Amino acid sequence: MTSSLRGGAVGVSPMVAHRFPLGGFMKRRRGFLRVLSLSSVATASVLTAVVSSNAGASSGGLAKGAPVKIGISLSLSGDFSADGQAFKQGYELWATDVNKAGGLLGHKVQLDIVSDASSPTQVVTNYQKLISVNHDNLTFGPFSSLLSLPAAKTAARYGYALIEGAGGAPSVFQAGLNNLFDVSLPVSGDLLPFAKWVTSLPKAQRPKTVAYVTSNDPFTEPQVTSIQSMLTKAGIKMVYNKVFPAEVTDYTSIADSVAAAKADVVVLGSVDVPTVSSFMQAFEQSGYNPKAMIATGGPDQGTTFLKAVGAKNANGVMVPNAWYGASANPLSKKMVAEYIAKYGGTPAGIPSDVVEAYSVGEVMAQAVKATGGFNNAAIIKYLHSNVTMTSAQGPVKFNNLGENVNPTAFTFQWQGTKFVQVNPIGDPNTVKILYPKPVWGK
Repeated sequence: MTSSLRGGAVGVSPMVAHRFPLGGFMKRRRGFLRVLSLSSVATASVLTAVVSSNAGASSGGLAKGAPVKIGISLSLSGDFSADGQAFKQGYELWATDVNKAGGLLGHKVQLDIVSDASSPTQVVTNYQKLISVNHDNLTFGPFSSLLSLPAAKTAARYGYALIEGAGGAPSVFQAGLNNLFDVSLPVSGDLLPFAKWVTSLPKAQRPKTVAYVTSNDPFTEPQVTSIQSMLTKAGIKMVYNKVFPAEVTDYTSIADSVAAAKADVVVLGSVDVPTVSSFMQAFEQSGYNPKAMIATGGPDQGTTFLKAVGAKNANGVMVPNAWYGASANPLSKKMVAEYIAKYGGTPAGIPSDVVEAYSVGEVMAQAVKATGGFNNAAIIKYLHSNVTMTSAQGPVKFNNLGENVNPTAFTFQWQGTKFVQVNPIGDPNTVKILYPKPVWGK
């Protein structure tokens, strides 16, 4: 996660946007600004947390046999709809697991999911209703930093904890909310393993030039800017640097300018599959093939990415993240098996959104079990207690801002139809990076 929806393909009409043999409209995680402009333990105990809970307030009792209701606003339509649907899959997989194991302290989990149409205004209305009208006991977060921040502010007014998996932008944590907890990797360090690999290459193999291009999105821009000085100090010359408004929907001129710079490396700040596919299409059409290309979001969306760009075009493209379908984590293996049993496909084809949502449930279950109830104040206190929890993504431990300080940043690469870990260097699960990247379509 990834990831503020950029529609529109490069050099083609909106009706055929993002076909490269390209079709598909998966929106990558944590987008922010464009939507704003548009809308002004690994053991079974993780799943069997049992608890006495509040009945619709931040504290209280839950009648024997009554379900525990969890309120969730998701983008089931609008710009983030593809990610919202993937998050829904993750939440539902978790709820199914919990209920098979007896529920939360004997109370069956009931997900109360409503659509926010990818709107930061609607997400506020939704959480107000979920808490004050529907009297849900707990709340899980929506998709994106754009929606997670107002959702958490709303939940805070009612004393509710908001655990989320796709609100990792620095601006979210800078709000200083005591009730917000992001189980996923904060975006600020996502690209560091990639930068370390590039700068570690022998001088004869090291790329000489780099192009940076990103939307002014709080998910993408901090990642792209964070590695620029590191690459410059290693002698890699910046030949193009562009921050474009998140409202842009036609990337033609921007992508053509990147191609004209003919940099050895492209670092693309993207939040979704359509953005990446648009740039890739433009590069192919202009005959530009960088030696290395990494995008902050989009390539991690599994089968959706492959369908959008074609497996041969995906070959060699990289993306930062903290999880992939072949993870050796036992909790991840369990979730992956269940996902494939229900939806089909392969581990490489599972969107990272799914595990981000699933991990939200795992962390909440552990907090509920540890506190012995659904008291949101107690849950918030527990999550701030420096405890380390487990999830399908890996260890979870929150600092005072609600950031997960335990995850490791990885770089992943498409090698044919396989999505493999290629960083950090020295990790036993890391395989050799495909470098230089093959020519488009090869």
